[in-house]
Amino acid sequence: MLLHVENLHVSYGAVHAVQGVSLHVAPGEIVALIGSNGAGKTTLLRAVSGLVRPSAGSIVFDGGQRLDRLPAHAIVRAGVSHVPEGRQVFGNLTVRENLELGAYQRRDRAASRATLERVFELFPVLKERLPQSGSTLSGGEQQMLAIGRALMAQPRLLLLDEPSLGLAPLVVQTIFAIVREINSAGTTILLVEQNAHMALRIAHRGYVLQTGTVVLEDSGANLLASPEVRGAYLGE
Repeated sequence: MLLHVENLHVSYGAVHAVQGVSLHVAPGEIVALIGSNGAGKTTLLRAVSGLVRPSAGSIVFDGGQRLDRLPAHAIVRAGVSHVPEGRQVFGNLTVRENLELGAYQRRDRAASRATLERVFELFPVLKERLPQSGSTLSGGEQQMLAIGRALMAQPRLLLLDEPSLGLAPLVVQTIFAIVREINSAGTTILLVEQNAHMALRIAHRGYVLQTGTVVLEDSGANLLASPEVRGAYLGE
């Protein structure tokens, strides 16, 4: 198992945001986390990437490494990259500088250049925009840059938080097609997404979170067909 989360609890002061969540992600999977706002999805990703510290439970990577005991930069070095909600590109830096920051812990320059070329294959527009500052990009281009920056660390597990947020439908389709391509090339993905229909269409498996707990787990296809999921999250 590439990622195993067991009985995880995370609190923000008096708010118990994640309440005993257990889940797993196998190598090569896309696993989707869906649920309403406030369900704990983003907090769960932030715990995996070391941005918040769990109060209880464990996060085990690659069969033995305890991520919940590591600082965020060590988690990146271990092979986990996080694309945060809202993209959070550095607007005052150029596209090139944003991408170079993604590889800041790598010492293999030739391999880093090869990764950069791969990012350009996935997102040709970024090559055209290299000298531009991040703030001049469209929302869709900023999302591409955020994903490209995360890929520069050459992760084995990519955490994606709301990649469709605020984007036009055609851009969303493009982003999800690229996510599927990234996965097909060997990167495992844990995806948080409000657009449950799009997420479950590309996910091998999914978990439904409600108020910090897992209430459903199944294949993406089965969740997509579930009357409960269709009524609560697909607007049907």
